[in-house]
Amino acid sequence: MESHLRQAQKLEAVGQLAAGIAHEINTPIQFVGDNTQFVKEAWASLGPTLLLLRSILEPTTTEIDPSAFLVQLKSSFSAADPEYLQREIPNALDQSLEGLARVAKIVQAMKEFSHPGTDEKQLTDINKAILTTVTVARNEWKYVAELETILASDLALVPCHVGELNQVILNLIINSVHAIAQAAKQRPDTKGKITIRTTQDRDWTTISVQDTGSGIPVEIRSRIFEPFFTTKEVGKGTGQGLALAHNATVQKHGGRLWFESEIGSGTTFYIQLPTATKVQECRNE
Repeated sequence: MESHLRQAQKLEAVGQLAAGIAHEINTPIQFVGDNTQFVKEAWASLGPTLLLLRSILEPTTTEIDPSAFLVQLKSSFSAADPEYLQREIPNALDQSLEGLARVAKIVQAMKEFSHPGTDEKQLTDINKAILTTVTVARNEWKYVAELETILASDLALVPCHVGELNQVILNLIINSVHAIAQAAKQRPDTKGKITIRTTQDRDWTTISVQDTGSGIPVEIRSRIFEPFFTTKEVGKGTGQGLALAHNATVQKHGGRLWFESEIGSGTTFYIQLPTATKVQECRNE
């Protein structure tokens, strides 16, 4: 049953992200297409000039009138608007390369996010897992919040199930987005903020996901990690996200998951995963 619920949650997340990912890919592809069409038309406009230049290099028995040739060349060159092409073609190519790089980044992030992984924990770059999930979920948060990552540069690899960790981080980001959207009803035209941090000491790697949402009401805080408990409208959520996140963090990884919240100011969720050193010490005990 737990396995089925976890799979259902993953399918729900993928379905929720699919339209956003399609949009994220479509935008750069569109301007790559526009720029490619522009370069094609620019090349065509240079065609007559190139033919004239070729004509003086090819053997011919006909004498070329230099004055008439220069008039033709000047007219053809002027019609192509070379100053404009010299300025805009490099810009079009740079934009296209940037767009293709964005698409490649999104596709790679989706591949890493959806990787099934193995039954065994693998040493994982936590920062990379976070950035992958942020990229995949970009269309979910970019309209309602600024998202900042403050990631420790010296983070050691952590033994974990990266697929499940990706899912936990995604759930927390989406919950933050919903909380900020709820708060925006009282503060229209104001973007919220999501801040994701990582720190590490000898025993624990800590990930925090902080938002400027509406906060969690005191009366429901004790039920946050209960299966099927949700405050969202029907069809907006299954109530499994935080329950499965808690199970993945605590049961599967021997870690901790908790939150701090203030009404009107926002909520911060904390994930703590044992480092390789901590895991080894527990095994030795």
